[in-house]
Amino acid sequence: MDVPEVLNTIKTGHEFLRNVTCLNDEQIWTSGEAGDIKCFNIQGVLQKLIKIKSGEFPYDIAVDRDGALLHSDWENKAVYEVKNGQTEEIIRLQGWIPCDLCITSSGDLLVTMLKNDKTQSKVVRYSGSSVEQTVQFDEEGQPLYSGNGKIKYISENRNLDICVADCMAGSVVVVNQAGNLRFRYTGHSLATKNKRLPYGITTDSHSNMLTADSDNHCIHILDTDGQFLRYIDNCDLSYPYGMCVDNNDSLFVCEYSEGNVKKIKYMK
Repeated sequence: MDVPEVLNTIKTGHEFLRNVTCLNDEQIWTSGEAGDIKCFNIQGVLQKLIKIKSGEFPYDIAVDRDGALLHSDWENKAVYEVKNGQTEEIIRLQGWIPCDLCITSSGDLLVTMLKNDKTQSKVVRYSGSSVEQTVQFDEEGQPLYSGNGKIKYISENRNLDICVADCMAGSVVVVNQAGNLRFRYTGHSLATKNKRLPYGITTDSHSNMLTADSDNHCIHILDTDGQFLRYIDNCDLSYPYGMCVDNNDSLFVCEYSEGNVKKIKYMK
């Protein structure tokens, strides 16, 4: 079994660091609970800083296939694209708040969103600014995701499953490409960890899912069918939050309170 190893720690200076996404193998974008987004190289040198127009913190960030930065703005109920120094609104919602973002392998945008009154949540797939799919209910008409204002990070797996870490439900909810429920992961049955609330989620080249267990300061690794494989719990993580995996299967993890991004090698 591979022993996870911290390769580097990037001090971002963000207060309450929430999000990290890979621009390429040499650079990452980060954001916290402040009105800016920062780009660092993997040595931790600040490359660029973008101010959010609304002044509010971005709920999430993502990078599209052209390298453009996307961010969701809960105050304006919009998603913006930042490219060549210019910011453009690409999605504007009515009655719903855009939250967490994921660019799919086909170039679509997946957005978790919550109703204004925070009683419902759903996932919407966009192609450009056009809605292509809405995922909200299972085959019995029951909500797939909990209705509240808590964070719901999202990722697409290599088998095209849509994976959502539903924090308040205490589960990872996985549906297939058509939006049909495959499984819920609520924790390892033999776990010695306390009950946890999943925060960040990402996937790797082996179609494994990695989800941040902030309360227990560790990462759960699951296989494509939701079976627990192992923990990353030896890297002195402090409140892991948002995560991403680069093309080399290096894991980048936000430490919420510390404001650090740790780069972790967890497989050969």
